Amino acid sequence: MSNKCLEIVSHSVDETIALGRTIGKQLQGGEVIALEGTLGTGKTHFIKGLALGLDVADVDVVTSPTFTLINEYEGRLQLYHADAYRLEKADELAALGFDEMCGGLGVVVVEWADRVRSLMDDYKPINIYLEHRGENERALRIENLPSYVKVL
Repeated sequence: MSNKCLEIVSHSVDETIALGRTIGKQLQGGEVIALEGTLGTGKTHFIKGLALGLDVADVDVVTSPTFTLINEYEGRLQLYHADAYRLEKADELAALGFDEMCGGLGVVVVEWADRVRSLMDDYKPINIYLEHRGENERALRIENLPSYVKVL
């Protein structure tokens, strides 16, 4: 993992999806991604892009699993998409098999990762922080990106 921090400004939903796709194409399996950001900052759009990069056939089915908690998508690599928004504590995600997901060759991405940070830190996640910068602009700060992933 790299300790380098990247800051990228997205000017549209399409740019956020494209960034996710660029990263997804380069993932090799075993990566854990922690997404943090308030409502409407583009977390799910980023994940749709990630799914495109992982060759998930129908990215229209990629939605935030707020009520199901975890969605799985088949692609070049298995994509596990968890949403911690409704969780009270990290143990609830652990009880859903988080460790097993992280121990495989798939990619695990968690929205609202700040709510389960204690569970995630052992996996040295790629951290992506999203924030509003304007009506259509979002700032994305990416930390711990593996050296084999190039975004610029």
